[in-house]
Amino acid sequence: MSENAPPENSLDPGLYIVATPIGNLGDITLRAVDVLRRCDGVACEDTRVTGKLLKHLGISKPLWRYDDHSEHRDRSRLVESMRTRAVALVSDAGTPLVSDPGYRLVNDCRAEGIPVTALPGPCAAVMGLTLSGLPNDRFMFAGFLPSKDKARREFLEELAGIDATLIFYETAPRLLKSLDAIDHALPNREVAVARELTKLHEEARRGMPPGLIAYYDAHPPKGEIVLLVGPPIEQVMSGKDADMLLADALTTMKTSQAAAHVAKVTGLDRKELYKRAMELRGE
Repeated sequence: MSENAPPENSLDPGLYIVATPIGNLGDITLRAVDVLRRCDGVACEDTRVTGKLLKHLGISKPLWRYDDHSEHRDRSRLVESMRTRAVALVSDAGTPLVSDPGYRLVNDCRAEGIPVTALPGPCAAVMGLTLSGLPNDRFMFAGFLPSKDKARREFLEELAGIDATLIFYETAPRLLKSLDAIDHALPNREVAVARELTKLHEEARRGMPPGLIAYYDAHPPKGEIVLLVGPPIEQVMSGKDADMLLADALTTMKTSQAAAHVAKVTGLDRKELYKRAMELRGE
């Protein structure tokens, strides 16, 4: 073996995009651990967060802080180093580039001919979709909802015509405002709130916005949230579908209000819905 040849267990130079746990540290993949052990260094959002993960794994590596606001010269130096070194890119949690840093770095690497590979792993958006029970044959991830009321409303209105399940990231303090905005901008859609994913108090609660607003107003949420909005409800519905919507509405509304609400969002006859609501309540 030549004196200049790399060790047998070293990685080829380039960028390795590594997904990390979103809560439960047991979700780290074997391949991710292998790359983190064998790489020459780790580019990360917060060296403190990544340092804790590496300590848990029994790994010690040079850590370089990186996010998409890093100066171009810093990114250029990092890219140039990958001509001879293997660099792992991680975010604080989940898959890099999915509402996390990495987009500019990956593009710069490709422009410079630096090899890029990605390791699949935890992603809150995908986990929220699979837990929600909402249609998953067609979906759109739209990142974080705008924080300002007007911008949030306009953003949702732009997506109103998309016949797919919509996936957003949201913070607990803004959840009620976002649910209210969805109720007005996307009135014909079921919603799911998935929060604290992979953690002790994991929850995936589904219903129409008014019912969810009433619940979370009484039980203020904590933690990070994936907010999912199902596709428009078909005008022709089965009795089972109507019963589900009525049952959800009846948790927070009077019988007449529940019937009126379901009639509004489905186009079904209000009087028939009122009769069925009375039956569901045993009246």
